[in-house]
Amino acid sequence: MTTLADIVEIFELLEDWEQRYQYLIELGEKLPPMPAEYMIEDNKVKGCMSQVWVYPYEDAEDFGKLHYYGDCDTSIIKGVLALLIQLANNKTADELEQLDVDEIFERLNLDDHLSPNRHIGVYAIVELMKQQARDLPKRRVRVA
Repeated sequence: MTTLADIVEIFELLEDWEQRYQYLIELGEKLPPMPAEYMIEDNKVKGCMSQVWVYPYEDAEDFGKLHYYGDCDTSIIKGVLALLIQLANNKTADELEQLDVDEIFERLNLDDHLSPNRHIGVYAIVELMKQQARDLPKRRVRVA
């Protein structure tokens, strides 16, 4: 499981924001492909300038632990999405509720390096992830 402290440590090793942006792009490129059937309106993030989709599924072996598929049409936000998915993976819905976007922005120093519109989008991504986690017991579809 990746923690915010792990990500902060990686960011601190990178010398400047050009390298950090490149790291985010590489994270996005490593996201597993999102199955097309999950790229529907219900899984699309509202309030984000980019086209972003997220979809949760429960761990096949550790019931209640979440994983996410995600995709985005812009490289930097896809990288941020990949980072958020890393932070959400292997968490329960209750644990995911504790994910603090303000802390992520502060500790990674994203405030000065993402536009205000992108900030709104990141908040919207996390809110949809949390809402989907809350709604998961209602649908209980398991994907391995």
